[in-house]
Amino acid sequence: MPQEILGMDALTLEDGELFHDRKGRPKPLPTPLAPIADSHGHLTSFHKHDASVAICRAALAGVRLLVVPVDPVDEIPRKFPTAQAMLSWLDEQVERAAQRLDECAEHGLVPPAFSPDVPALVDNVRIVAGAHPYGAADLTAEALARLDVLLDSPRCVGVGEIGLDYGPYNELPADVQERAFRAQLRIAHERDLPVELHIRDNPEDERNSAHVLAARVLAEEGVPARGCDLHCFTQGQDVMAPFVELGCHIAFGGAMTFNRSDDIRAAAAVCPEELLLTETDAPYMAPVPLRGEECEPAMVAFTVSRLADVRAGQGHSRQATYDACWRNANELLTLRP
Repeated sequence: MPQEILGMDALTLEDGELFHDRKGRPKPLPTPLAPIADSHGHLTSFHKHDASVAICRAALAGVRLLVVPVDPVDEIPRKFPTAQAMLSWLDEQVERAAQRLDECAEHGLVPPAFSPDVPALVDNVRIVAGAHPYGAADLTAEALARLDVLLDSPRCVGVGEIGLDYGPYNELPADVQERAFRAQLRIAHERDLPVELHIRDNPEDERNSAHVLAARVLAEEGVPARGCDLHCFTQGQDVMAPFVELGCHIAFGGAMTFNRSDDIRAAAAVCPEELLLTETDAPYMAPVPLRGEECEPAMVAFTVSRLADVRAGQGHSRQATYDACWRNANELLTLRP
């Protein structure tokens, strides 16, 4: 494809491939056995990518649902002056992506075909909204008002990403994070919305587990009736088990494909089919064979293929895994009538 169509050096399709590694070698996309969902991809955090191009590329890779997290503390007003400005920006990116896809079609490049009742990606870009644990101390009345605007958007399908982070980049005490977590869980209950959770342990302090506290908070506050998604799961079976017992969906991303991620793959192999999700957490943690690149939603195609391979080793057909991931994402992250 001529580069002027998308105006981006990274999209070089003269050889018919969307992706190349750092040495310029083509990395063919796996053939999607069903529509693909990226249940968590940050379009607002790219350094190298244009958001509308990323949506276009995702559509060409077979992605038919993209959920974009929006943070009323971190991103507004730092990136966007108001919540409505952010929503208008997203509308503009989707519109531009649709135009780019029309240009691609003129050159014979079209998204994979699925059932006619599966929406086009440009008709299926959604958001979740919530304050990340890093911003828990700043969940003020003003921030909550911005959150309300985002949650009122017709694109909104949930509250997130919210939760607890005890990792090396966090600077807030656990009690401050817990208060913000509980407050936003209650908002999800009030609005009848699902939640997407960010939970990170401190690997140097096994005594204080964010996952243990998060499971206790969920048990005490109640998992929202519309459901819960443990976003960017990077732990093993033992950590996953309490959340599965609570009925939480488990979202696997690029980390599941890394060479040393045997514990994540072991959890993925036994996760109940009805709780499986896929995501990118773009622009972070690009999957193998593109590890080290800036991640984008199209790359979820590699992750779901690897997930299907992992589960095939436990007797699940690859088709069943693709179907489950698509079905689960649509059931959890549904648009309100």
